[in-house]
Amino acid sequence: MTKQPLAQQRMRTRKDILRAAARLLKTGRSPSIEEVAKEALVSRATAYRYFSCIDDILLEAPVDEAVPDPADIFPADSSLGLAERVDQAEAALHSICYKNEPQLRLMLAQCLKRPLPASGKNELPVRQNRRTDYIDAALKPFRNEFDKETYERLRAALALIFGTEAMIVFRDVVPLAPSRARALKRWMLHALIRAAQDEQRKKG
Repeated sequence: MTKQPLAQQRMRTRKDILRAAARLLKTGRSPSIEEVAKEALVSRATAYRYFSCIDDILLEAPVDEAVPDPADIFPADSSLGLAERVDQAEAALHSICYKNEPQLRLMLAQCLKRPLPASGKNELPVRQNRRTDYIDAALKPFRNEFDKETYERLRAALALIFGTEAMIVFRDVVPLAPSRARALKRWMLHALIRAAQDEQRKKG
């Protein structure tokens, strides 16, 4: 199995564990890691490979469930332009981040406690990568307008604006109200897209 499919499979396994925990939480009780593993159809050892304890799972599961499928953000007949699609995707995550700020801060703190992986090793994901799915969904109708290099550059740059870290910067470093932070991120997104389009035009 190549590196990319393996990474995707591991991310799906991690998400399956979170979804299983969310289902059990809806029953009104706090499940054990063994119960979550059984519900997710994985071994107890596998659950512990992805999460250090049940508290980490129960902290993240409700947040994960609150994040809608990226495909649901855009109607099938949407005529939005590229910048509008990216802005709409970021707006959805922006709202989720601010509504779940305490949990997201704790989740990030837990991630930062994990040791750095050894160079070249294919480690298990330390966190669920939700922003890339949103970015890819936004860019999908316009994918063929960019070559691989420009597309990957734009995709990576947009990842710095989506998600928890941007929220923390605008809370703690450059204090802005959520609405002003959203407006500034919109300006940043549009600037990155223009830069990518200009780069592609120069390449011909």
